[in-house]
Amino acid sequence: MNVIEEKLKRLNIKLPDPKAPVGAYVATKIVGKLLFISGQVSIDKESKLITGKVGKDLNLDQGYNAAERCGLSIISHAKKACLGDLSKIKSCVKLTGYVNSTNDFKEQPKIINGASDIISKVFEKKGEHTRAAISANSLPLGVAVEVDAIFELI
Repeated sequence: MNVIEEKLKRLNIKLPDPKAPVGAYVATKIVGKLLFISGQVSIDKESKLITGKVGKDLNLDQGYNAAERCGLSIISHAKKACLGDLSKIKSCVKLTGYVNSTNDFKEQPKIINGASDIISKVFEKKGEHTRAAISANSLPLGVAVEVDAIFELI
């Protein structure tokens, strides 16, 4: 068992099953040493969509948790793309997070910290990344949060 798998076990983190895309795209793509992971939407532990607008239907903590679930889906897809071996991840390069929020909600970065924090917790120093946190008027399927990622491979 590699260091990342041991860390997941120690943190009692069970990764969700990587979901197949619902559109005309692929979930992951490796280009050179970069692994691109398509946007992962907020899905809870029971595989139900986490929907609604942050600032209206969901509060800050609920939005943070929705983003954390996106981060776990990203790790799940990274594992699948690396044929089950997360030690092939050299670093997380960038996350882009989208928050379905009300017009007056201004704390998108605090929401996307959910994804950033779980990536950093699991990958430690390798999890440090650049990021954008963007407000959206609407997201696919009415989800609260969507996050995509770029990783560097060894």
